[in-house]
Amino acid sequence: MPGTGSDADYVRRAFGPAATALGVTLIALDPQASLVAGHRRCLDQIAQRSGPILVGGVSIGAAVAVAWALENDCAGVWAALPAWSGDPENSPAAWSASTTAAALRTDGLEATLASMEASSPPWLAAELGRSWRSLHPALVDQLGEAAVFRAPEVTDIARLAAPLAVTAATDDPVHPYEVGRAWSAAAPRAALTEVTLDEWGNDPSALGFGCARAWLAIR
Repeated sequence: MPGTGSDADYVRRAFGPAATALGVTLIALDPQASLVAGHRRCLDQIAQRSGPILVGGVSIGAAVAVAWALENDCAGVWAALPAWSGDPENSPAAWSASTTAAALRTDGLEATLASMEASSPPWLAAELGRSWRSLHPALVDQLGEAAVFRAPEVTDIARLAAPLAVTAATDDPVHPYEVGRAWSAAAPRAALTEVTLDEWGNDPSALGFGCARAWLAIR
């Protein structure tokens, strides 16, 4: 599952190479009009067909994956760049999603993109420019829903039955390293790998390979 404002194309680039290396079939989900419910519905359908599945995602996709795994029989979780635990009120990622949704409603897509591109590194401007144009106009409500999503608490993750593989960035202020470290420390079976912002920004597959290394360490 992708992060907020992202899509299945990014998921395929982030997790596809690692999935191929491990012989895992990747099903990359696009966000639907109802962001969280849409992802959960897709996971339910896939699990009904296939049995226990390995779930994963980036940012809010990681949070949805853990939330689903807490309630379902699950083979494991790959969580890349988790952004917050519990209440999103003080999360930079949630603030960014809320602010972007407000700008889209007020200024429109192209003006919001121009503002984002002026203050972002080239790789991020190119990535979000592509995905935002693809997802708009549903993007507005998706961002708004993400901004108020209550992620699993660390105390919830402490009862996670499935093994948890976490990849956290050491220098990304939007996805604080401390969140990934706390998730990994809380889960009964977990491992943590680290990446830098430059590493995953310039090569999304660093996220998937990080989760794969953590996954193999658990198993």
